[in-house]
Amino acid sequence: MTPSGPTTALVIAKEPVPGRVKTRLTPPFTPQEAARLAAAALADTLAVVAALPVRRRILVLCGQPGPWLPAGFEVVPQCAGGLDARIAGAFALCDGPALLVGMDTPQLTAGLLAPALAPDGWERRDAWFGPAVDGGFWALGLAAPDPGLVRGVPMSSVRTGAVQRQRLIDAGLTVGELPTLRDVDTATDAAAVAARTRGRFADVYAGMRRAGAR
Repeated sequence: MTPSGPTTALVIAKEPVPGRVKTRLTPPFTPQEAARLAAAALADTLAVVAALPVRRRILVLCGQPGPWLPAGFEVVPQCAGGLDARIAGAFALCDGPALLVGMDTPQLTAGLLAPALAPDGWERRDAWFGPAVDGGFWALGLAAPDPGLVRGVPMSSVRTGAVQRQRLIDAGLTVGELPTLRDVDTATDAAAVAARTRGRFADVYAGMRRAGAR
């Protein structure tokens, strides 16, 4: 077994309840189908994080845990406020290097996070940043978690990633780049990601396609 490193892995997520998650998938998917896709994406993400060589694994959750939660995770509720405040609150839980991902990238692999989790990952960089195709970000790592580095960043905007990255640079941090990934927000995103990955999300998507979902 790979020895655990100093990093805390954070996953920020919503309980996959119909009508409350992945609402931009409806239509063409029903709220129930969108929730099934969200649950599959979350399960894939947590499976990857469960196998990472990290010190702690924390699920920062809006809602209640379900059967998609594997063993080995601490579960804490998200704090109140906008997404920037909730991400900031997640980092406030950590007393050492922390790497945060969301539930929207079921194509996540350990290899994509390997640069940040390498033995010298925090020696060479103060922060790690994973940009998303839509202008946001899918991963954010901080060697010294400071909630103030995230709080106030405008979220859900085509400028989110650029503003967040500039916030890190303006703080004097050396930023390492992770690969660009595509979030699953729309039906087009779901089709593109399912075609390029293997796992529960791809299987659930394929099953819906066979059943006639568009």
